[in-house]
Parts: sequence; C-alpha cells; structure tokens
Amino acid sequence: MSGPFPINFLRFGWIDAADVLLVTVLLYQLYKLLRGSVALNVALGLASFYLLYLVVKATGMELLTKILGQFMSVGVLASIILFQQEIRRFLLSVGKATALERVRGWGRRGWGRAEGPAPLAVGPFVEAAKSLSTKYTGALICFAQASDLGAYAESGDRLDAEISKRLLLSIFNKTSPLHDGAVIVARGRLQAARCILPVSGNPDVPAALGLRHRAAIGLSEITDAVVLVVSEETGAMSLVRHGEVHRNLSTAELRARLNEWLGLAPARQGEPLAETAP
Repeated sequence: MSGPFPINFLRFGWIDAADVLLVTVLLYQLYKLLRGSVALNVALGLASFYLLYLVVKATGMELLTKILGQFMSVGVLASIILFQQEIRRFLLSVGKATALERVRGWGRRGWGRAEGPAPLAVGPFVEAAKSLSTKYTGALICFAQASDLGAYAESGDRLDAEISKRLLLSIFNKTSPLHDGAVIVARGRLQAARCILPVSGNPDVPAALGLRHRAAIGLSEITDAVVLVVSEETGAMSLVRHGEVHRNLSTAELRARLNEWLGLAPARQGEPLAETAP
C-alpha cells in the first residue's frame, strides 16, 4: 500500500494501549498538581499557544510559523523556569511514592543498624495550639517531611530543643522575642524559631487570610511540609499542605489530620480523637 500513511497505521496493539494509558495517567497527575493554582492558567495558555503553532504550520503560513517556531524551540526551558515549583512538588511526590524509604528501613533492621528517630507525638502541638487559640495568639509551626527545611531554619534562631507544650507557649508569647516568624520541627525536635518563610503570590488566596497564612501556603507550595497556623485575629486553627488551607479545625480534627499527614497512628500515640473543639 502506497500513500502518505504506513501500512500499519491503523494497527493498535497492547504496547499502544499501554502507551496511551501511561500518557493519560501522566496528564491526570499533571492536572492534579496544577489544579487550584495560577500555574494551571499558565499551562493552558502554553497549550493554546502550541495548538496555534500547529494550526499555523498546517496551513502553510511560513513566516508566522518561523516566528512561533522560535518561541517553541525554547519551550522546554521556559516551562522549567515557569513551573519550577510545580516540578519540584511533582518530583517530591514521585520520590515519596517509591519504596526507597521502605528498602532503607528494611536494610537498617536487617543489618542491625540504628533505628531512625521515634515517631513524633502531636499532643504538645495540639494542646499548645488550643491554648494559643483561646488567647488569640498567633502561631506558625512547620513540620518537615521529605523536603529539607534547613535553609529556612538558618533564617531564624537555632534551638535544637526537646518538644514541649510549655516551650511552644513561651516561644509564641506576644512578649517573647521569638514570637515573630515560624517554628520548624524536624527529626523529632524543635530545630529553630523566628524563621522567615516565603510568602505565596497566588492571587486566588482569600483576602481574609493574612500574612501568616500566606507564608504557610508559600512554604507548602515549594515543599512537602505540613504547616500549623493559629490566627491572631480570629483564634482559628488551620493546617496547610500542598498549597491548600484547611481552616477552622477543631482540636479533634487538628489531631486527626496531623496524625494522618505526618504518617502517625493515633492509637500508637495513645491520644484519643474525640475531644471538644476549643
């Protein structure tokens, strides 16, 4: 058979089906990553620009094709620059989805190496947030996970202290010199206080959320950290993860979400979930 199409053009095998399925999954994950952020509008704009380039090229408009082609030739580099935060989040999610950490953990147990730090007890944070909420005292607590928050810890004052409710209340006391900024928790200890966080520039953030919430959103947009926020204006307790704010949480909801998102089992912590909201 002669013509512009090869003889196997209409053949569709299991490899082609797997190819289409993988591309579909990749596009869906990309949509989930960009959903709810300004990056989705940018991605749609780039896709529209690329479709325009294909139409112009198909119609034979040589001059316009060459002009648009110059933009498309640097499209990959431009996408990396525009979506650097989203690409970082995507790679972090892929890394967490692999079994690498489980393999490492098996190796430590199998070869008799030292175990990692004990699971983080969320009780002191929940009780401190509850107390701060009733006093309308603002707080910002960042829980490091896979992402390294060392650069943000360096912007504040190093503590490397044991976690306790009294220490948290002392830090966020309005008369304390450490109350401005965020506390960073990593490896089961309070690593630093008075830390400076990147402020989100997302225009979709509600106007009711102040600078403290925007800082929490900004950190969660570029890392996988979980951020606990207590509003100074309303006393509301919120959790921020992946750029999404979960507002007006009760004490029980706060405890349950922290246990879930930090990979802890409430039963192991010995902390009941049924509590009265502050």
